[in-house]
Amino acid sequence: MNDTMAGQVKVPTTADRARLKEGVHIELSPRRVRTYLGGELIADSEHVLLVYESRRPPAYWFPIADVRMENMQQKDSDSADALRWRLVVGDRAVDNVARGYKNPSGERAALQDHLTFYWDQMDSWFEEDDEVFVHPRDPYTRVDTVHSSRHIRVEIDGEVLAESNRPVLLFETGLPTRYYIPKHDVRMELLEPTASVTRCPYKGVARYWSARIGGTTIPDLVWGYPAPIPECPKIENLLSFYNEHVDVFVDGVLQDRPVTPFTRR
Repeated sequence: MNDTMAGQVKVPTTADRARLKEGVHIELSPRRVRTYLGGELIADSEHVLLVYESRRPPAYWFPIADVRMENMQQKDSDSADALRWRLVVGDRAVDNVARGYKNPSGERAALQDHLTFYWDQMDSWFEEDDEVFVHPRDPYTRVDTVHSSRHIRVEIDGEVLAESNRPVLLFETGLPTRYYIPKHDVRMELLEPTASVTRCPYKGVARYWSARIGGTTIPDLVWGYPAPIPECPKIENLLSFYNEHVDVFVDGVLQDRPVTPFTRR
């Protein structure tokens, strides 16, 4: 598929828009960051580096002095410059839990005597006293929600799934506008809840619905945040549809379907 096709608009991916320049960008974060495994505090620092590396989400790198290295076991590595660790807490051991560089140079020179944990390998992460999911909150990402009186209609193959004059529009850096619609304006008889759950560092925990159109079920087409984080209260219990897979009309005008990582779900 071409990046831009008729009726579709290319939207930058998180990796594309997060980097301030090509290659590596490193900055000192003003936030205290902690991470836990098995109920044990493994790293706690007020001097973490926020690091963007090509094609990776942002990551926190801890000074080794702020990591409980007595729980870390260095592993052999095939790379001359790569460091790898396993983490042991009680009777629990996690391989390849962290990585670093032996002798970083050039753009990575600031990573000397630092390491980063693979986010999903740890049990929990905190920025100050707020738990954070998926990856660090990117300071260059904004999430704005605004009430609107625009007329929004959502269709699939001519079947109307939702129609509203009171949507909440969510603008998130690097993603298409999402239209959150009150459930009273959604044809809930066409939706069925699923067990799917995702987490967003900027919005919270999302729950999903599949759509039944004729004899076809479109899985996890709709999502909502029953209890969004305090920074996004306006979208509580509203529903949004993947613009990538439905026809969205705004004030009667059909919108282009965006091309994003969600296009190929």
